[in-house]
Amino acid sequence: MNTGIPVAPIRQFVVVEAPIEHAFKVFTEQFGSFKPPEHNLLAVPIAETVFEPRVGGHIYDRGVDGSECRWARVLAYEPPKRVLLSWDISPQWQIETDPGKTSEWEVWFTAETASRTRVELEHRHLERHGLGWESERDGVAGDQGWPLYLKRFADLVSNKA
Repeated sequence: MNTGIPVAPIRQFVVVEAPIEHAFKVFTEQFGSFKPPEHNLLAVPIAETVFEPRVGGHIYDRGVDGSECRWARVLAYEPPKRVLLSWDISPQWQIETDPGKTSEWEVWFTAETASRTRVELEHRHLERHGLGWESERDGVAGDQGWPLYLKRFADLVSNKA
């Protein structure tokens, strides 16, 4: 059941010492390098995480046995400024196949200078997940959610910049 009441979005940001094009490229082409491997809905360890760089693409995990878990759909892809994705994971931390019960997360890249980029992430429409949506909010907003992803992303960019 959908709560029907809009929930405040989760917002996080990080500033990285890298040109906007590089920050966008690292985020999309190396997503699996900063996504925690323990964030896994497969029955086996993850061999790789793939970000398909196009509208209609997916983010998916491929297991060591070849199995796949498609947990996000690419809804907008506008290099180097923004990406918009679905969050196809239910409050029970399983794949949600009904797009009407999924939330979305958007990432904006803004050049502060020629060599510094602000990366902002907003996860919104969590109420669409229905009963138990609060666990999703707590998960993505908590220390092991988006703050961890952005920290690991910033660390990766600083090592590769």
